[in-house]
Amino acid sequence: MIRILPKAGMARLLGRRKARLAEAEAVVRPILEAVRTRGDKALIEYARRLDGFDRNKVAVPEADLERACLSLAPAFRDAVSTAAANIRAFAKMQLPEEWVREVSPGLHLGQVVRPLDTVAAYIPAGRYPLPSTMMMTVIPAQVAGVPNICVACPRPVPEILGVARLLGVRNVFQMGGAQAIAAFAYGTRTVPRADRIVGPGNIYVAAAKKLLAGHVGIDFVAGPTEILIISADGEPRHLAADMLAQAEHDVDAAAILLTTSKRLANSVAKEIERQLADLPTASVARQSIQRNSAIIVVGSLEEAVDLSNRFAPEHLSIPDDRLLARVQHAGSVFIGPFSTEAAGDYASGPNHVLPTGGVARLRGGLSVADYVKVISVQRLSREALTTLAPAVTTLARAEGLEGHARSVEVRTNA
Repeated sequence: MIRILPKAGMARLLGRRKARLAEAEAVVRPILEAVRTRGDKALIEYARRLDGFDRNKVAVPEADLERACLSLAPAFRDAVSTAAANIRAFAKMQLPEEWVREVSPGLHLGQVVRPLDTVAAYIPAGRYPLPSTMMMTVIPAQVAGVPNICVACPRPVPEILGVARLLGVRNVFQMGGAQAIAAFAYGTRTVPRADRIVGPGNIYVAAAKKLLAGHVGIDFVAGPTEILIISADGEPRHLAADMLAQAEHDVDAAAILLTTSKRLANSVAKEIERQLADLPTASVARQSIQRNSAIIVVGSLEEAVDLSNRFAPEHLSIPDDRLLARVQHAGSVFIGPFSTEAAGDYASGPNHVLPTGGVARLRGGLSVADYVKVISVQRLSREALTTLAPAVTTLARAEGLEGHARSVEVRTNA
């Protein structure tokens, strides 16, 4: 049975369930070094040892992609088409715009937007294969105009390979874990070096991304998935179903309900037990519910939002628009009784690759902006430079940078 706790019980949950990254880092360091120094040879050795890889090359032949695509059921193809259209439309709306404006006489400022050259998307294939993550990571890259898009998956099922083909992705690699991250970070004879690696993964993928951040761009270091729901008088069946939908991901997942109603808390707890009885993924979901999840009774909805901001959840569900202005930290927000998180996982449009473990205090989810560079541009006339000259030369000389000052004066004192 899920715990029902007073507000004071939130403190332990706010302590966060820290992934044992330090232990994972010790495991992956030699893997990263082996791939860095021995390239494809080390990559294939680890793929065979850890993932049961039985090929000679990690690159998936295009014929395999085509065969998988042809095997897709019509209903699955239609679902991919619907989801892909919404994901693409949302990414286009997110794309930063280019602009140049004259902000004062002769001073033109602006920005240009340029895609990264090569990005790599990691698609998990552990307990559940995730073709939806293929769409969430590849489509924004396509909208951004990235010319080289690569995908890695350790054990790709036909749906993953088929979606890659539907999206027009050719560079698909059957590899996973820390060795896949290292291959993209360093490059091998077979695997291109990436500018950025995106997508979720297990603790070893997360540890590898953390260790290689800076050497290669990453989205963020992701931990166990989580949802926080705020409700005063919601439908218990809906709330329980949303909590179980999150809990079934992983035994380390967390589902938290903040409510002002003890009656609703008890009803949801009973409903969770009722729905667990015939849930095919109950063996996973029950552990998540018992270990990491809770229903917290709070004094007001405003207090609930304040607690949520401290938690900075990956997914935040709120009952209506009135609370949105108070939300400061969340990966993605779902508003109203019909905005189930599952819709966002698959087909509504916003990205489902989201920050966990409090990282939502720093950034939102994966977006098309992760695949581009916004480059500032400036153009000054002689008159504009003359106007700025006193400020520039004074500040330059205050910093002891005489050459800076003279580079202005040589143009304005002539």
